[in-house]
Amino acid sequence: MSFPLPSTPQGDDRMQDRIKFSDADFKVIADLAMRDFGLNLTSAKRDLVYSRLLKRLRVLGLEDFREYCALISGPNGTDERNAMLSALTTNVTHFFREEHHFKLLREVALPGLIKTAKEGGRVRIWSAGCSAGPEPYSLAFTVLSMFPEAARSNFRILATDVDPEILKKAEAGIYPEDERKGIPEAFNRFTESAGPGKFTIGRAARELITFGRLNLIEDWPISGPFQVIFCRNVAIYFDKPTQSRLWARFGDLLSPGGHLCIGHSERVLGPAEQMFKAVGITAYQRHPGIGRGAPSFEEPKK
Repeated sequence: MSFPLPSTPQGDDRMQDRIKFSDADFKVIADLAMRDFGLNLTSAKRDLVYSRLLKRLRVLGLEDFREYCALISGPNGTDERNAMLSALTTNVTHFFREEHHFKLLREVALPGLIKTAKEGGRVRIWSAGCSAGPEPYSLAFTVLSMFPEAARSNFRILATDVDPEILKKAEAGIYPEDERKGIPEAFNRFTESAGPGKFTIGRAARELITFGRLNLIEDWPISGPFQVIFCRNVAIYFDKPTQSRLWARFGDLLSPGGHLCIGHSERVLGPAEQMFKAVGITAYQRHPGIGRGAPSFEEPKK
């Protein structure tokens, strides 16, 4: 999942004349977005927040942002806070995005992990912030191209996102035909037709993946260890303290020698710098002997 892009579209002045959006309204929304999702809404994003949430007011039949703030702040506001997240986030994703990470997976990480799985060992990959699903499915295609019997071993991919609506799309795994262009031709055998102008993900890839809702700033109902974690283009929209905590938490869940791949504008900073070494473009490997790497795994609660 990706949070709002840095550019902020201007609101409609005529609409702003009719529906007031006060500093107090913006503060309520920004505080809740930070508290519940870690979303750092600075004042520069005020126009974006206004334009995105104005649509929610219309759907709900509310007259002003004061009513909306009362709703999301109240005891019955959970569903609307999730809807607010969907409105404020921009799920920009495609198959095999940032291909250099998949090259690292193929050439560096997977050969040893496949050997481990063939010998009866446990292998786990985590797509954290999986958005509409192209990332975990790309991971599954890559694994299956090298290890067709992966689903019959103890090899699994966990795919999580905070947005329940985008997770439904990921689990459905149905995409417009033009998105197939991002998939290498050799991997098309892992997809199937879903009717005119659409394709879907085949059974072999689906069998490798468990989807679940997970909020990266809350407690995690998982304990690892993972051998590979992808968390790309999510942390850049957290503030620096939240980013630092996230990198350290990932480090704790990675096996010694495990790999972390992050977004093209992100860097591992803070105490976690001591846990990782850079091994490629926005790719890191966990140093041995630092972090816990607990020997258990639980699927996330949905």
